[in-house]
Amino acid sequence: MTAVRPPGSTGLGNPVARTLRLGLGRIRYEVRAYFRLGDTVFFTFLFPVVMLTIFSVSFSEASFGRTADGEDVSASWFYLPAMLAAGVLLSGIQNLAVDIAMEKSDGTLKRLAGSPLPVVSYFIGKIGQAFVTGALQALLLLGLGFTVFGVPLPPADRWGVFLGVFVFGVITSAVLGIALSSVPRSGKSATAVVIPITLVLQFISGVYLRFSDLPDWLQSIANLFPLAWMARGMRSVFLPDELEMLETGESWNLPGVAIALGIWLVLGIVLSRVTFRWIRKDG
Repeated sequence: MTAVRPPGSTGLGNPVARTLRLGLGRIRYEVRAYFRLGDTVFFTFLFPVVMLTIFSVSFSEASFGRTADGEDVSASWFYLPAMLAAGVLLSGIQNLAVDIAMEKSDGTLKRLAGSPLPVVSYFIGKIGQAFVTGALQALLLLGLGFTVFGVPLPPADRWGVFLGVFVFGVITSAVLGIALSSVPRSGKSATAVVIPITLVLQFISGVYLRFSDLPDWLQSIANLFPLAWMARGMRSVFLPDELEMLETGESWNLPGVAIALGIWLVLGIVLSRVTFRWIRKDG
């Protein structure tokens, strides 16, 4: 006799469909858990919003350049792309590195290892959480910039570049966050290890300081890391073309942005594959 499969199902597709279904469920769980933690929400979700507000108010009388029409580039206009790039970094690298390190330390991953949850579904949940929280954060930053601080809307043809930099940046940052989660020796030390790394990267990558004002050697170091390229890509979307001359090589260099993020994405995947364990080796 020949077994009859239920309509719409395939023997090969069932494991894939199950993995995706469990992954989507993990995204919902991860997002809810994320917003229940007040300190995490402040230091990863609201932090760029707070910093954009502080810079916009503190330097409200300063000019960060001029357009071809003679219009001053305000502090809020100048810092909006920087905070968008920082938000991508925090949602991916900082949030996931600390979160996964904590789950290793408190036994959550050990319990998950004994459950039917596929490891791919777990990663879908984590990366999906970074996407959801990063997108909500970006919407909040854009809404604040355009409505409260009067930042001009970029041309319509630049929104595709924004979407590309955002999506590519979130994926790369999330994968690097998974890899970085293996560095802290315990959950208690996770924030002490991860936050200084992301903070230093923000200072040298043109988030809090104008990138062109940094020494050439420091710019060269910053260009070895993905945040400097994400910030550059965001500036190409929101800042006027007249400020392109301040970039390294006097160009937005969008192909360079894609190449740099692609290299870090591959590196992050390799490191995650080598270093990720459900439990610590010394646990």
